[in-house]
Amino acid sequence: MKKAFVIGMMGLVFAAAVGCGKKEENKLEMIKEKGVLVMATSPDFAPYEFQDVSTGETVYLGSEIELGKYIAEQLGVELQIEAMDFSAVEAAISTGKVDIALSGFAKTPAREENMGLSNYYKAESSDGKDQGLLVLKEYASQYQTAEDFAGKKVGAQNGALQQNLVTEQLPDDTQMETLTNINDGIMMLTTGKIDALAVADAVGESYVQNYPELAMADFYFDYESSGNVAAVTKGQDELLAEVNKIIDDVMEQGLYKQWWDEAVEQANALGLSTQ
Repeated sequence: MKKAFVIGMMGLVFAAAVGCGKKEENKLEMIKEKGVLVMATSPDFAPYEFQDVSTGETVYLGSEIELGKYIAEQLGVELQIEAMDFSAVEAAISTGKVDIALSGFAKTPAREENMGLSNYYKAESSDGKDQGLLVLKEYASQYQTAEDFAGKKVGAQNGALQQNLVTEQLPDDTQMETLTNINDGIMMLTTGKIDALAVADAVGESYVQNYPELAMADFYFDYESSGNVAAVTKGQDELLAEVNKIIDDVMEQGLYKQWWDEAVEQANALGLSTQ
């Protein structure tokens, strides 16, 4: 009996050890311990996030970059920006390789399933024209309805909301061109390799300001945004709660609108040519 009891206790100890090994690490505590908040972003989405290399060094700018800085400041840590392709941003936050992701995220059911998503933040009230298509200005009058894109080549960033909108709302014979980043799409559009580029309206308008040969088509997707969200790894509820408090404070103070206006000016001044 004594032997059986010892074995039984060993089994309990082993089980407890395994259980401890599976316990979710508290990312908030780890961030504060190491003194660094690691943020993933895809810096090709002005005015949300973009880069200035005019001085020979890469400087990250944008309304979400400022939000990331503010979150880090409120946590009492430094911000470390990890730039990557948009699809890699989603993978990095889903697997816990970074602490937070700010990259023009819309809230979608798929993201809610795979990530922890914050409260909304946005610069302006929605006018129902949140998501549209950039086209060459000389052909803009040809694109009035979804059917006008039948048989056309339409670019969209891999893993982004716009990819879903093209698939779901444009004709079946629309040819999807999946892109790594928006800058590639602009180059393909201006050189005639695609007929249109699906973008958030604010992003499209930024490019229109700097590329006179481009225009937003009159057709807009049936989508109205409540704003963007930050993402953390699923299950990191303490970190998400803290991020939500900070975002609510940002919105209450009107800080995000200030950052947005500054980012629009910076992007226009750069002409987006240095991204």
